[in-house]
Order: sequence, then structure tokens, then C-alpha cells
Amino acid sequence: MLLLGIDIGTSSVKVCVVDAESQAIVASASYPDQESPITSLQSGWAEQSPEMWWQQTRQALTLCHKKGGYDPKNISAIGIAYQMHGLVLVDKDQKILRDSIIWCDSRAVEIGDKAFADIGTEKCLTHMLNSPGNFTASKLAWVKKNEPDIYAQIDKIMLPGDYIAMKLTGEITTSASALSEGVFFDFQNNGLSKDIIRHFNFSEKLFPPVMPVFSEHGRITTNVAALLGLTAGIPVTYKAGDQPNNALSLNVLKPGEVAATAGTSGVIYGVSGELTYDVQSRVNTFAHVNYTNERKRLGVLLCINGTGSLYRWIKNTFGASLSYAEMNAMAEQAPMGCNGLRIMPFGNGAERMLNNKQIGAHLHNIDLNLHTAAHVFRAAQEGIACAFRYGLDIMRENGMHPTVIRAGKSNMFLSDLFAQTFVNATGVPVELYNNDGSLGAALGAGIGAGIYPSQAEAFNKAERVGYIEPTDIEKFEPIYQDWKEILENHLQRKQEDKDQKVETFNNQ
Repeated sequence: MLLLGIDIGTSSVKVCVVDAESQAIVASASYPDQESPITSLQSGWAEQSPEMWWQQTRQALTLCHKKGGYDPKNISAIGIAYQMHGLVLVDKDQKILRDSIIWCDSRAVEIGDKAFADIGTEKCLTHMLNSPGNFTASKLAWVKKNEPDIYAQIDKIMLPGDYIAMKLTGEITTSASALSEGVFFDFQNNGLSKDIIRHFNFSEKLFPPVMPVFSEHGRITTNVAALLGLTAGIPVTYKAGDQPNNALSLNVLKPGEVAATAGTSGVIYGVSGELTYDVQSRVNTFAHVNYTNERKRLGVLLCINGTGSLYRWIKNTFGASLSYAEMNAMAEQAPMGCNGLRIMPFGNGAERMLNNKQIGAHLHNIDLNLHTAAHVFRAAQEGIACAFRYGLDIMRENGMHPTVIRAGKSNMFLSDLFAQTFVNATGVPVELYNNDGSLGAALGAGIGAGIYPSQAEAFNKAERVGYIEPTDIEKFEPIYQDWKEILENHLQRKQEDKDQKVETFNNQ
């Protein structure tokens, strides 16, 4: 029995076919080879085409089939993981109305901040566990305000994974986990937030039926099955955002367990058994994949927009002819601390952990007679690790104190230097596993289809491939404190600029 996992990423779509019994990947493929484009019509905007995701899914699956080693007709269930928070809009004929406003888009920050104040900070935090901030609800409100002709045509709103499931099955569903990541979910009333609906004057008809994460979300249509070489009627039995899915793929399901990832964005994701929130909404709480009203399982999520996206920019700018592996090898030749070179990795939209401020990415203390590309490569990795530490300290303020963090040996964790720097910066050991989002989606499909007796048993054959302990906490701490001082100076100047603009406006 085979399971298909589809991971709709910002950079590419990856698929894998998994043997349900052994939990091993039979074949996998991704598309495209180069990173997918992000359209930015204005500073701070970020959009992608949902149709592009669908075409990439088809191409990735075709490549996977060509590798052989399995009969596509033996695939029994499909799971989907996806980039979180993106807004997808379709009309009554399931036609796309506009490109998706994706997770790192910052246009709706002021709309979300106003809703936070108008609904009431206490009401938002105790019921939605978050400020509306820059999440999907605020993005939809932006469309309603600025594109009323498009808004009038909306039949259903979706997240990116919902759209791919719709293309496969012709059906549209959502879940409590999905609604919560859009800040549409009221945890106290266990349903769609009446406060958000009233404040933005949304119609409840825009929202799809709510289903459990692990359940049937439709069956593959005959036409799509023929197009993809699959069997008609295969169910989609799992859909989840990429970070809850990453946690699932690392068997992070119980309170106190923590996962991390460092792809385009960087995330630390800890499971809580309580309805917890950060009073400043710098880290965010969503329903985990195993959340139920009777058994609360919440994911406390720290997100850094600029991790892999920074390293990609560094590569394009300073190492275009190099592979990432070559960059990592060069970085190891530079000394810890990079002779004072510091990098702020915050150039990919408003950062939630910085109170939705956009301070940009910065290189500090460049010595033209000393610093080389190797220093820049290492300083980028150290800057990203420092950003993780800064965010983890916020999580610690909110009661999350991990003793070990699980991560997949992929993306930036492929760099031994980065993995060790992450551990030295945070002071927390890391367990590494060979996993990725498409594997988690495939095994999630097995859970949803009832193939595995329990969620944990879907991952009982996962093998740890690495364990990294702190080695130089004392040496790295002064580097972090120097980095933190630079960051806080940026934040102070940003606040002073904002206050000055308000004062000027009030005096006019």
C-alpha cells in the first residue's frame, strides 16, 4: 500500500510516494529546479499564482512517476502540506479571482493592528490567541477594501493546500487548524470567530465546511486521475500547514515537544496543552494537527521570515557560481564571530517577533580590507541563528522551555556549521531526522485513512541521524549580545521614526 505526499512550498513543490508498511520513501521529486518566483508589485507585497502551484504539482508528480519503482495505481491516499497563511479566492465556478497574497506579504499589517485595537486586545488574545496582525483574515479585509469588484465575486476563500485539494477532488473543505492559522477561529467557542466576521463584515458563506485534519477531504475525480496517472476515487485524507506538518513529521505531538525548520523561513514550533498566547502576539498559537475541543493541542509558532531567503540572496550576490555546499565549506574557514561582521536577516516582510516591524536586512561592521565572501557566508548563518535565539527567548517568556529540539536534516540544517551554531546560540541540543514536508504529508494521509492505529505509530520507524550538543555557548554569547544590541538599536530608530510621523501628522 502506497501513500502520496504533496508539499506546496514557496520555492517549489515536492512530492513523495511512501510505502505505508515500512514508512520509507519509495520515490520523490520536486519542481522546479530553480526557486519559484514571488511577485512584488509594491514594497512589502508578495504574491504567487495558485495555478503555478497546480502546474508544479503535476510536473513534480510526473517526475516522480518516471523514477519508477512503484505502480501509481497502488497509491491509496493523498496528504497535502502547504505554505501557511496564503489567501486563495475562487468564484462559484472554482476559478481563481487573483493571485494568492502569501505568508510574507505585509500589506495588511495596519488593517490587522486596527482590528486588534477595535475588537479588543484581551478579546483577540483570549479567543483567537493572536492579533489579526498580518494573517489571512486581514489579507481578506484588504481585498474587500481595495478590490471590491473581486471581493464581490468570491464564492469561497481557501489556503494554498485547500486549493490543491480542490483541483484534485473538486471539493473545498477547511479545518480548525486551517481557520486558526488565518485567525478566523474562536478557541473559546470552538468555531468560526463571530468577532472577526462582524468586525470585517465577512459573510460566513465564504468559508468551506469544517472537517478534521485527519479525515476525507474529497476523492480524486476521473479526469484528474487520468491526467496524473492515479486511480479515480483515491481520497485526500490529510491537509495541514507546513509548520504543523513539519512537527507531525518529527512526531512532535505532545505538550513540551518542539520542532524546528530553516527553509525559506525559519520556525520553532512547540506543542502546548493549554490555550496560551503572547500578549504582544510576537509568537503565535494555532490549533495543532491533533487539536480537538476535548483534548487541546496547540502549536506555539515562532516565525522568522528571512532565513533561507537571506541565504539565497547571499548566494546570488556573493556566491552565484557556488553551490550551497561550497558556500557552507567556505563559511567553516571563517572564524566564529566573523571578525565583527554581523548580519540582520530581516528583509522578507514584516516580522511578527519584531511586532510586525519591517527593518530590512543589514550587514554591519564591514571591513573592506579584512572581510571575504567566507566571512559573509558565516555571518549570514550566525545572524540567522541569533534570530532564532531572539525568538526562542520570547517563547521562553511564554512558558516554552525545550530541552531538545527536533529538526529535519534538510535546508539550512544540511550545513553542519549552521546546525552547531544554532545549538550554541540557543543552548538547546538538536536531534536530526531524515524527513521533509512531503513525507509528513504522506504519513498524515495514512493516519487520515485509518492505516495507522494512532498518530504516533505512523512515525515509529523514524531513525535519528544526528544529535548535536552545545560546545561553545560561552564563546558565542558575546556574539549574540552584540548582534542583539544592533537589532534593538534598529527597532528603537524604527519606533522613533514612527512616533515622529505621528507627531507631524497631529500637528498638521
